[in-house]
Amino acid sequence: MSRIGKKIVSITKGVTVKVNAGVLSVTGPKGTLSITLRPEVEVKVEAEGVSVSSTNDSRFANAMHGTTRALIANMVKGTAEGYLKELDVVGVGWTAALKGKELQLNVGYADVRKVAIPAGITCVVEGARIKISGCDKQLVGQVAAVIRSHRKPEPYNGKGLMYVGEKIIRKEGKAFGS
Repeated sequence: MSRIGKKIVSITKGVTVKVNAGVLSVTGPKGTLSITLRPEVEVKVEAEGVSVSSTNDSRFANAMHGTTRALIANMVKGTAEGYLKELDVVGVGWTAALKGKELQLNVGYADVRKVAIPAGITCVVEGARIKISGCDKQLVGQVAAVIRSHRKPEPYNGKGLMYVGEKIIRKEGKAFGS
């Protein structure tokens, strides 16, 4: 049995959780999220929180037990507080600009790279910093990874699109001499 799955997910104030016909939906001030529940797990919404239990003792059921509990906890936190990822644009003359629902990156290529921002995600550009926020943890991380993939940080000059607080291990260039 999963250790993570045994913990009860506490429901924060202003968030409602409903289970209806195998679909769990979480509604809060930041938005609404829903997932389709696997038949290997059973979810109960109670006054103190949401509890998850597995229907059998198979290895896959135990894996889904912990995974489902983690997904529900992320949904409750996301609809209550939201998630935020920040990227820094590091490079001389490199810029990021927001045009409608499209992020335009000028990061050292001959063309301007364009990234479509999906519904449910808010993107803000402040100077050389890109802030991606939303209530869906997976979608916020995916959008940040797609943006970062256009110019990953490189270890020699330290240029690239990097997460705020990310440590880039710098490498020494060519050494001349003996």
